[in-house]
Amino acid sequence: MIARVGKTRLIFGVAAIALAAVALVNWSGSPAPKAAPPKTGAEVVAATAKAERKDMPIYLQGLGTVQAFYTVTVTSRVDGELEKVGFTEGQAVKKGDLLAQIDPRPYQAAYDQAVAAKGKDAAQLANARADLQRYNELAPQELASKQILETQKSLVAQLEAQVAGDQAAIDNAKTQLDYAHITSPIDGLTGVRQVDPGNNLHGANATPIVVVTQTQPISVIFTLPEESLDQIGPALHQGAVEVSALSRDGKGEIDRGKIAVLDNQIDQATGTVRLKATFPNADNKLWPGEYVNARVLLKTSKNAVTIPASAVQRGPKGLYVFLVKDDQTVEMRPIKAGPETDGFTIVEGGLEAGDTVTTNNEYRLHDGVKIKAPK
Repeated sequence: MIARVGKTRLIFGVAAIALAAVALVNWSGSPAPKAAPPKTGAEVVAATAKAERKDMPIYLQGLGTVQAFYTVTVTSRVDGELEKVGFTEGQAVKKGDLLAQIDPRPYQAAYDQAVAAKGKDAAQLANARADLQRYNELAPQELASKQILETQKSLVAQLEAQVAGDQAAIDNAKTQLDYAHITSPIDGLTGVRQVDPGNNLHGANATPIVVVTQTQPISVIFTLPEESLDQIGPALHQGAVEVSALSRDGKGEIDRGKIAVLDNQIDQATGTVRLKATFPNADNKLWPGEYVNARVLLKTSKNAVTIPASAVQRGPKGLYVFLVKDDQTVEMRPIKAGPETDGFTIVEGGLEAGDTVTTNNEYRLHDGVKIKAPK
């Protein structure tokens, strides 16, 4: 009997220890209690702002890539040794500045030979024309036969054609000689030199010497969602549309330009349309290959009612704000919100200029709660 009682007490002791352990685990793993709503009459600290009327720019924004306005890969159009490089890498050059000099001696010789050939044929032509003049004077007196006269006319025509051919040969030789003197076709910046002096170049191989890029002005290619066509199309028909190139974080403005081209088709894979904008880039802050944010100014909404974007909240029934009444209590007020720009939202319905709304601590607010300004 004593043994049975001891065994029973042992079982109850083990059960009590187990229940205590379970209770301890449940208590330690329970989530922290939510913040209790403010008691009736308690004030909640909340910042406020007034709805104001002002002109608000309406923007569209897309990601873009900077591209040189013109890019020219400079190559040799004739064969020969590269005698001289007339630029330093990264140098700003003007159209017509010397970039490279190919050995001109073979082309100079060909030019001189063509000039000499024309001189010889021109002398023969002059003599043939003199003979033709004499035959024409003798023909009426029948001192020169008709056959001789016709033959002389044919010779003059032949020599005139020969001289014209010589001139064409001179023009061709001069062109080849000019090709040996390679100049910049545009204003721009030179890149890394790709061929050193002393190398033999071949026009057929099109070996690049240097790439020249025009960066003033410069272009930015960017994309916008295809839904933007309904807005950007009419804006372009009304005149020039301004674009700002922004840094990757979207905070710093690099340059301002104009939209130059709206692409004629939509990319079906991405559902976007490409646009090209031109920027003056006076300070060379935009660089080919750089990623930027392109912000398009569609229009400016005049005298619009605006509030800080932080005041706008989203609920099950749509957007709302907490309106601060005269007694410093708040009321949930549904609104119709328009575009957001630079931290401000246009209010198209639900508020008037001069109304006060809260801009923080909204999770502690509900209808009737009294607020006070932060210290």
